Amino acid sequence: MTSPLITTRFAASSTAADVVKGLDLHGVRAVVTGASSGLGVETARALTAAGASVTLAVRNPAAGANVAAMIEASTMRRPVVTRLDLADVGSITAFVNAWDKPLHLLVNNAGLVTAGLERTMAGRELQFATNHLGHHALASGLHRALAAGAMGRGEARVVALSSTAHMRAGIDFDDLDFDDRPYNPQTAYAQSKTANSLFAVEATRKWADDGITANAVNPGGIVTGLQRNFSEQQRASLNAAEAAGVFTYKTIEQGAATTMVAAVSDEFAHTGGHYLDDCREAYTVPDDAAMADHPHGVKAWALDPALAQRLWTVSNELLSS
Repeated sequence: MTSPLITTRFAASSTAADVVKGLDLHGVRAVVTGASSGLGVETARALTAAGASVTLAVRNPAAGANVAAMIEASTMRRPVVTRLDLADVGSITAFVNAWDKPLHLLVNNAGLVTAGLERTMAGRELQFATNHLGHHALASGLHRALAAGAMGRGEARVVALSSTAHMRAGIDFDDLDFDDRPYNPQTAYAQSKTANSLFAVEATRKWADDGITANAVNPGGIVTGLQRNFSEQQRASLNAAEAAGVFTYKTIEQGAATTMVAAVSDEFAHTGGHYLDDCREAYTVPDDAAMADHPHGVKAWALDPALAQRLWTVSNELLSS
């Protein structure tokens, strides 16, 4: 028997501030990646306003310092700023090694889009390496801290930002880095967003006994710095999707609401492996379903337990090679 989808009192028009209103998050330690712009800023601001101790994990510490000052001006609390480059395993290792306290919430918010093929110093395709592999390494490295946070608070959560774009592509395990197939930046981004959802599925399976759950979220269509590197073809595709009704634009505050639901709402306190859209669990559609017909659904390939387990194993192998 299929379990009913998890709903909340929030919806597409809700904001991050709506979700945390009335909550007291004092004592909660949170890390938000990519918190120097867009959704990451609003996520960090909402958490800080509710009392959480927030670390902005950013590639550009100067930009992070500006955000921390802005958040302090509106909340009277200043987040910590720490450098983190998700495309650099050494940077991730340094961040993990420096973290010496329990952690209650990890928001894997950072992401990038490229207009053409770019690779890391290790030769990995940059979108998959940053959006998925880097976050996989970060969460795995912080597992003990999350387990310690769960022991003290009764729960710890990981939130992985996915996207409707996951509907464009599953995981090509035979050519993750586009070594053999023609490069399509939209396909590469879609693969990384499917990977983000599969990460939440397997992280929950592996870590639930430690009190850690992970969920994936689709923030919806938001105008952020993510689009700054779009090619004309990518912009045209986005405009066509909007015209077809695949999505309507939200404000940054509305986009961050679904992240906040996964991060703090009681409905997701002890359950993971879900994909959230518009502040509720999304319905699952077949892998051949058209994105335009199901803009608020999640494809089966993004929640498949066997694929999630395989991706976890492959990700560990890639990170250790």
